[in-house]
Amino acid sequence: MSNRYATPAFTRPALAPGILGAIALLAFIAVVGDDGWFTIARYVVSILALIMCVFAWQAKQWWWIAPLGVMAVLWNPVLPIDLPLIAWQIAHVLGAAVFVASGLFIKVNQKR
Repeated sequence: MSNRYATPAFTRPALAPGILGAIALLAFIAVVGDDGWFTIARYVVSILALIMCVFAWQAKQWWWIAPLGVMAVLWNPVLPIDLPLIAWQIAHVLGAAVFVASGLFIKVNQKR
């Protein structure tokens, strides 16, 4: 007889921040170039990327740290990087894809 309330073998702790980051990136495409709103976008994206780096580290999936770290640096509000408008728009779409993919594939095994 199977236990239908069995504990799953793994969790996806990065899924929620990944989806939230993707939504934020796609929503903030509209404010690229606006100093006020784009600064808020920089904070949101860089913080979520760093949170996901922690989850990747915990899951021992270090290959996700590189693209997420690049995102944290590219969108950091402390030392802002200036790119042309089209480059930012492309970066937002690619960043959203990285957020969703890493959120789906970063898995932490449950201890049994």
